Amino acid sequence: MRRFSQRNSLVTLSDINITPLLDLAFVLLIIFVITTPLLEKGLDLQLPKGVGQEDKKLEKKNIRVVEVTLSGNFVYDHRPMKLEQVTQKLEQDFHGNPNLVVDIRADENSKYKLVAQIIDVCRKLGIGISLRSDPRAP
Repeated sequence: MRRFSQRNSLVTLSDINITPLLDLAFVLLIIFVITTPLLEKGLDLQLPKGVGQEDKKLEKKNIRVVEVTLSGNFVYDHRPMKLEQVTQKLEQDFHGNPNLVVDIRADENSKYKLVAQIIDVCRKLGIGISLRSDPRAP
């Protein structure tokens, strides 16, 4: 009977205790959860003004100009409009001309949100986009 009890004690000793392994895994998980957002911090950048390549030549009939003023208004081909009106005009023009490209010109101090709205409209419609800067800037 004594041998039998020794065998049982050996069997229980052969099991692996995974509790310390789980503790280590949870500690590492917590460390990664805390440090990951710190690694993804954005950089403070000053973007260049007007530096780039020459654009490929486009026909004038394929270009539409949308301007965003400092006061937050949209101007489509020299006519002030609201965003909904600009969207309708772009959609009409794109159905008539699938090679349409929208030249977006915005005041440097205008809200980025307004420029993003025009970009979203163009992407939804499948229209090409051209963003303009001042080529005379140093």
